[in-house]
Amino acid sequence: MHKMKIAVVGAGAMGSLFGALLAEAGSEVWLLDVWAEHIKVINEKGLSIEREGKTRSVEVEATTDPQRIGLADLIIVFVKSTQTAEAARVAKEMAGSGSLVLTLQNGMGNADVIAEVINPAQVVAGTTSHGATMMGPGIIRHAGAGPTVIGMWSGKDLAKARGIAQLFTHACIDTKVVENVREVIWDKLLVNVGINAITALTGIKNGQLLDLEVTKTLSRKAVEEALAVARAQGIALRDNTVEHVLKVAEATGPNRSSMGQDVDKRRRTEIGTINGVIVSEGRKLGLETPVNETLTALIETLQAHYK
Repeated sequence: MHKMKIAVVGAGAMGSLFGALLAEAGSEVWLLDVWAEHIKVINEKGLSIEREGKTRSVEVEATTDPQRIGLADLIIVFVKSTQTAEAARVAKEMAGSGSLVLTLQNGMGNADVIAEVINPAQVVAGTTSHGATMMGPGIIRHAGAGPTVIGMWSGKDLAKARGIAQLFTHACIDTKVVENVREVIWDKLLVNVGINAITALTGIKNGQLLDLEVTKTLSRKAVEEALAVARAQGIALRDNTVEHVLKVAEATGPNRSSMGQDVDKRRRTEIGTINGVIVSEGRKLGLETPVNETLTALIETLQAHYK
């Protein structure tokens, strides 16, 4: 395998983590982000990663200017889903005809947005169970590791995706390739539907979702609505999805969901590509989604009135 040149568009907690792990494994990695202070610290001192009480520093190239990077073999989009369209345009500047563009973002619709700008045959999509939190400029916490699953967004030529999986696994990002990546993205979406908005609105941690019957019921109803939409679209999903969502909440008990962190920091959330997508897709199918509609409306109201 030749040495790959990788550009990470969006060097938040997750983008920084993946970039650092790939750089440690010997790839040429560039982190691209608009947050100048974060980029400056990385270039001066390296990226600090906290993991289970230990901190290490990783040297990785970082810039706010995509033109400094030039063409890349692999471009990983890790921005918030509200910025995907802009990130896709930036990715296009760095993508040659043989480049791949990978999204591991939360929510539904990111790959479609990217495929409007990039040749769909070059788009790879997936999900990851790694968790990371931004601690400050140049410092992230690697909160937890877990499997990453990817697949080609269009076309069945999995060889390219397998190349990425090999590269990632070599960099301690355990990655497998699937043929139907849409099902995997739906699976992750259902977890976010059941956890994110509820924890964001109430200020609780993921595990506290299980403390009260009334909270569990709310989560269950949101997930059941989403399942009905998925099935109407012909997406095959596990039967025990509601139990799976509650298990994930328990397993990530001490964590504050990404949407919760966004609300705490008064940032725009990804509600439109999570609960909001259940509402809009449900509408197209003539399905009522009152719980997701309510959760979406509350988050949209909350973020519109940030102080």
